[in-house]
Amino acid sequence: MKYAFPDNFWWGSASSALQTEGAREGETTWDDWFAREPNRFHNGVGPQQTSTFYQHWKTDIQLLKQLNHNSFRTSISWARLIPDGIGEVNPDAVDFYNQVIDELNEQGITPFITLFHFDMPMAMQEIGGWENRDVVDAYARYAQICFELFGDRVLHWFTFNEPIVPVEGGYLYDFHYPNVVDFRRAATVAYHTVLAHAKAVQAYRAGHYAGEIGIVLNLTPSYPRSQNPADVKAAHVADLMFNRSFLDPVLRGEYPADQVALLKSYDQLPACKPEDGFLIAEGKIDLLGINYYQPRRVKCRDSAVNPQAPFMPEWFFDSYEMPGRKMNPYRGWEIYAPGIYDILINLRDNYGNPRCFISENGMGVENEQRFIENGQINDQYRIEFISEHLTWLHKGISEGCNCLGYHMWTFIDNWSWCNAYKNRYGFIQLDLETQQRTIKKSGEWFAATALNNSFEKE
Repeated sequence: MKYAFPDNFWWGSASSALQTEGAREGETTWDDWFAREPNRFHNGVGPQQTSTFYQHWKTDIQLLKQLNHNSFRTSISWARLIPDGIGEVNPDAVDFYNQVIDELNEQGITPFITLFHFDMPMAMQEIGGWENRDVVDAYARYAQICFELFGDRVLHWFTFNEPIVPVEGGYLYDFHYPNVVDFRRAATVAYHTVLAHAKAVQAYRAGHYAGEIGIVLNLTPSYPRSQNPADVKAAHVADLMFNRSFLDPVLRGEYPADQVALLKSYDQLPACKPEDGFLIAEGKIDLLGINYYQPRRVKCRDSAVNPQAPFMPEWFFDSYEMPGRKMNPYRGWEIYAPGIYDILINLRDNYGNPRCFISENGMGVENEQRFIENGQINDQYRIEFISEHLTWLHKGISEGCNCLGYHMWTFIDNWSWCNAYKNRYGFIQLDLETQQRTIKKSGEWFAATALNNSFEKE
């Protein structure tokens, strides 16, 4: 069967500054953490060992062109542009980003630019990071500088990538710096991130730029084990915590009332100012980026909460492993393609059908060299993964969902936070020793799909 997509559909991939550029001047939290605890990083590989986009941007953009991308998302590094977060702008960074943006546009590849992709300048973290409202103001200034420098040529801006991840990783579950386990502080970080987002949107609107501004959220549909009211309630709370805590403010301009009531009843609400509500209401977006990798399956708790344990989202639900689920064993994630459709239908039915696109979707696999045939990685599993998700995406579009594109994570195998290069995600294989790039089978498949604006599937 042939699956054809709407005209002007965005075909591309996504990456980030920190994971690809290397050769950075300004220090981020990742550099500092790696210096302190290299053992927390897979094989001791830190954030300086990237796919060297800073040196190879021009030839890499040629590869994007070869893969028939008409769009590409990456980020600007706050720490590269303003090394101390608040002071002078680094002219070398301005030159670099100008060259990248101009080359993308020249090659007919629309740049999608994210302002913050987990890379807090260390100088900002030292004064409290997102716990400190001064950092919110510093970020708003940084955003405004970016709009002024590049807003004439970048027409698609995103304030944050997956803002729930620094909250979960840094302040709940100890997988990002600063390795805090404290729900109230996590709630404050999440809340201040929403304020920072809204201030950036405000600045963008005030500048009357020609493009649009949005945010990229990783949405994990919460599926209850059963229709038992206790399971349904557990899934609802998980949805509030991990999806709606950002989705509602950016699409509706306010938080869900039941989320506020829940956190208030446990005395976990962040400190608010009277004017915050007006600011949040002004943060409504033009375009939503959706990162979808896996579903969240939950059930009601089977055991009582330890009253001495730190307050956590898991006070309200347990994870549930659905029998027969399809797994990516390397990442430990469930593969569930219908989730992408469920996200779109939820947005259509409950959020006014906003303009959106899939900003990330992908499959990380370990030791892909096993699959080399005639000098090329034959990653048929990735082709199947993408085509399966695109089939469900196509169904959503055919039922009226306002989804405008699909970006794969990622373009070239890149450094991935604490996992470093353990799992590879790219359309293009990276040889770490030589930095040689080799297109995988999935890259060829995607190039053909983008060229034809369609693909065939049995």
